[in-house]
Amino acid sequence: MFTGIIEEIGKIKKINTSMDGASITIVAHKVLEGVKLGDSIATNGVCLTVNHFDASSFTVDVMAETMRRSNLKNFDIGSPVNLERALAVGDRLGGHLVSGHIDDVGIISNYRQEDNAVWITINTSTEILKYIVLKGSIAIDGVSLTVAHVDEKSFKVSIIPHTRDETTLIDKGVGELVNLECDMIGKYIEKFMTFTDKQKAKKDISMDFLTQHGFAK
Repeated sequence: MFTGIIEEIGKIKKINTSMDGASITIVAHKVLEGVKLGDSIATNGVCLTVNHFDASSFTVDVMAETMRRSNLKNFDIGSPVNLERALAVGDRLGGHLVSGHIDDVGIISNYRQEDNAVWITINTSTEILKYIVLKGSIAIDGVSLTVAHVDEKSFKVSIIPHTRDETTLIDKGVGELVNLECDMIGKYIEKFMTFTDKQKAKKDISMDFLTQHGFAK
């Protein structure tokens, strides 16, 4: 579990791709403090497991499904990435609860400066937008942000100078992909409601129902 508060920006050192995914090595410093094999590090918001590390980098394996659902497939040598270690019990929860399981990607469609803040507009699918609510939380490339506007095609966030300086969001160009993870509360509510409705529908099918509709005599 993560918070969406980025600890440092790492850089891609090596990428080995295959039909089944990829092995990626990332140069880092702060997130390596106290690191152990098997630890989780969110990389652009994707929860990945450390399988090797040294004094200046760590390596993770990325399965094919994760490559398909995220912007990790667009990485090049030298690409900057947002990094965050897993939340420790007792830490302050400065952002919101982030699982590191990407829902989908969005496309940056516009940047707009307003005083000391920058507005970012991101287009995404209706399947994702249904979980995005005004003043709710969303993780963009692993960064916890508050939704400031949402409509039927896109949503907007406004980032402060600290977030601008400590993450990769402003480094991206219009048209580039960003990883999106919606607030998990909405997804759980939808699952509970859908499951209940399906179970009720199954219980309503009786012999009388089948006879009435010509499926039994």
